[in-house]
Amino acid sequence: MLKAAIIGAGAISSAHIEGYLQFKERCQIVALCDLYPDKAEAKREQYGLDAKVVKDYKELLGDGIDLVSVCMPPFEHAPVTIDFLNAGSHVLVEKPMAASLAECDAMIEAANRNGRILSVIAQNRFRNPIMKLKSVLDSGLAGNILHAQVDSFWWRGHSYYDLWWRGTWEKEGGGPTLNHAVHHMDALLWMLGCPSEVQAFMSNVSHDNAEVEDLSVAMLRYPNGSLGQITSSVVHHGEEQQFIFQGQNARISAPWKVTASVSKPNGFPESNVELEEQMQRFYDSLPDLPYEGHTAQIDNVLSAIENGTPVLIDGESGRGTLELIMSIYKSASIGKSVQLPLRQGDPFYTREGVKQNAPHFYQKGASVENFADVKITTGSSFGNSLSEEQ
Repeated sequence: MLKAAIIGAGAISSAHIEGYLQFKERCQIVALCDLYPDKAEAKREQYGLDAKVVKDYKELLGDGIDLVSVCMPPFEHAPVTIDFLNAGSHVLVEKPMAASLAECDAMIEAANRNGRILSVIAQNRFRNPIMKLKSVLDSGLAGNILHAQVDSFWWRGHSYYDLWWRGTWEKEGGGPTLNHAVHHMDALLWMLGCPSEVQAFMSNVSHDNAEVEDLSVAMLRYPNGSLGQITSSVVHHGEEQQFIFQGQNARISAPWKVTASVSKPNGFPESNVELEEQMQRFYDSLPDLPYEGHTAQIDNVLSAIENGTPVLIDGESGRGTLELIMSIYKSASIGKSVQLPLRQGDPFYTREGVKQNAPHFYQKGASVENFADVKITTGSSFGNSLSEEQ
């Protein structure tokens, strides 16, 4: 029986707790930690956990905990993760992996040195439409991918950035490009690999209580010449989110849709019904996952610990996603295209470098210590409605 602990009892912690509780025969939550112990106590009572509650996570470092979920603000991810890795625990850390590439590298080094698993939350990969879309892409039926479109559309009210650590480059590390689109960028990199060049713009159009952006648009160039675009936003009503891939042979997407065209003699399109039906049959034949979202990723990490198998999303994956994000921030900040990869010594490699070089759109004013723990929207299920499982 593996012993698990939850570090940070905010809204996202419920997804982790509910995930672990799906596997009671394999693991037990033995500890909850939060700077505000009453929040951790409320979670303990809500879920009927036989777990101790602490204010300082360092009280748990000598308890022989096997797996720790780090559910704290981004600026806390690196020190907490490294401390637990050094103490012999495996770590599952929430998105984004850290607030800087330098911190990512320190976390990866600690995991390697201690022989521990480091996994970064990217629950979109563990959704049926995304897993199946990846399989269709890998099948080659759509042909070479010519263009990718990623819409990470969210909506957050003005008060969202009143929370004390949000809306600052130092604490939150960025706006929706970092903290919302991170899931979509992880999936895009998993499906298509890393672009070679990024050109981006960002702005703050609706939240004058935040230093960071609330909207960004990035254009990607891949080594083979194909192009992509990513919109990251917290100003889009409806929060529609999607992936669209235009292949040589067909267009496929999540939410799932397939459209295929062939050329008439004059170059205009007509439907390739035969290919559309073939791709639909292939999609329909793909099995559903036994679990989705955070629960599925927790299952993946538990299996890796139990069987010595690799996790689907490791520290290198988490770092790669942050590298793309930092490339977007760099391009939008300097007004020029940016070549990947970003190397050590780049101004956008460290948190301090980002803080000094990124634009501060507004001065953060209001500072709320805490919000009530209410259900939050956590992104599209890529079906017909938003998922609020967390």
